[in-house]
Amino acid sequence: MKDMVGFAVILVLGSLLAAGCAQTGQELPNIVFILADDLGYGDPGSYNASSSIPTPNIDRLAGEGLRFTDAHTPSAVCSPTRYGILTGRYAWRTRLRSGVLWGYSPALIEDDRLTVASLLQRHGYRTAAVGKWHLGLGSGDSTDYSQPLRPGPNDVGFDYFFGIPASLDMVPYVYVENDRVVAEPTDSIGASAMRRSGGNGFWRGGAIAPGFRHIEVLPTLTDRAVAFIEEQESSARPFFLYLAFSAPHTPWLPTAEFVGRSAAGPYGDFVAQVDAAIGSVLNALTRSGMDDNTLVFVTSDNGAHWLASDIQEHGHRANGALRGQKADIWEGGHRVPFIARWPGRIAAGSSSDETISLVDLLATVADILSEELPQNAGEDSYSMLPILLGTELQSPLREATVHHSLTGVFAIRQGPWKLILGRGSGGFSEPQALVPAPGEPDGQLYNLEDDPGETVNLYSVHPDIVSRLRTLLDRYRGSGRSAPVRPNAP
Repeated sequence: MKDMVGFAVILVLGSLLAAGCAQTGQELPNIVFILADDLGYGDPGSYNASSSIPTPNIDRLAGEGLRFTDAHTPSAVCSPTRYGILTGRYAWRTRLRSGVLWGYSPALIEDDRLTVASLLQRHGYRTAAVGKWHLGLGSGDSTDYSQPLRPGPNDVGFDYFFGIPASLDMVPYVYVENDRVVAEPTDSIGASAMRRSGGNGFWRGGAIAPGFRHIEVLPTLTDRAVAFIEEQESSARPFFLYLAFSAPHTPWLPTAEFVGRSAAGPYGDFVAQVDAAIGSVLNALTRSGMDDNTLVFVTSDNGAHWLASDIQEHGHRANGALRGQKADIWEGGHRVPFIARWPGRIAAGSSSDETISLVDLLATVADILSEELPQNAGEDSYSMLPILLGTELQSPLREATVHHSLTGVFAIRQGPWKLILGRGSGGFSEPQALVPAPGEPDGQLYNLEDDPGETVNLYSVHPDIVSRLRTLLDRYRGSGRSAPVRPNAP
């Protein structure tokens, strides 16, 4: 109970700090949330001095803002992370308890659920989503792209949407603007070559719109994001841009300008192109004179899909020294770069080792707006605002953090301790699952402070910690929330 009171005090403190915006007459900030797709913890130079990839724009942002070293995605794969970012709720509480959505999947976000976008929309923000949606479109068993794509982004708080339905390796290959396809997928394309067959990643064969070219998607999304920012220059309204790049997820298709830019092959060149796209967005803010009152976040939806053979071939560790990769329950699957810049509010060149999750965006935005979230919103979200503003906390921000793998394996992290309910990666790395022999532990327990590479399983050494963390995870799963109950919430 004492700990819960402490967490509640932290949330109240964050609200009081945010209230300063309104009390001093300072205008609400624009918010730009940039989400790379499969960017690894070890890709940016600001996270890995030995990176083989030039990332000057991400590194510049880190120098101008706050770099988190212990930030996590709520899932080690795409769709559930995106749900968590926008709703402040773990996606395993929905129908999506493992895996990801597909191009023809119906909408995942519930009709009446508060999102970051709808909250900001209520406060007068113009809201836009540009990029990879991957949260389902329409209703019913399968999305009909000849019909209005409702429910979709416009139904969960976005005034404007332009992007692609799912990952760039998933059919149908079309652009969607608001609730309609720009061109229907009336043509067909064959599957591309897998990496092991000499290809730069992979896309599935199937329906495609006439004129759609995979290599043009990243430049097109970048141009749309820049255009949206430029349109806001003469507006008195603040804006929220959720920019979800389709890269560096496969297929790795850097344009000619970026081929050979890195020493990590086509993947590294594609990361360099993502970094340049981020630079284009930052430059658009500067040209439009909106730098000083814009809060910019840059992060990734999960770890990099980077195999041991890729490390051996290129010498580049896309996930740094972390164990595992995208999809895994190990740290390489869900620990990601996370940088925030807000001139005059966030100290330049600062860093934090506080454990945070991308589900914390909703509570943070509510704090900035000085609004108490209702009890049925952001059930797993904690406000990062005190950390952003440099406030020294008396106790950890989060009581604990839940991680989730591709196949639905759970882990829970509290302080240095991480408990994994099962053996193996639960994702792409081998062994994916492991049936323990008689007498062997049936789970994994690591002390990340002493063993960040998750090499020594202490499950059998600390049964008390295993029991405590299991009980806490069971409470989170059973109660419908992991964030404290808000005493004054509607």
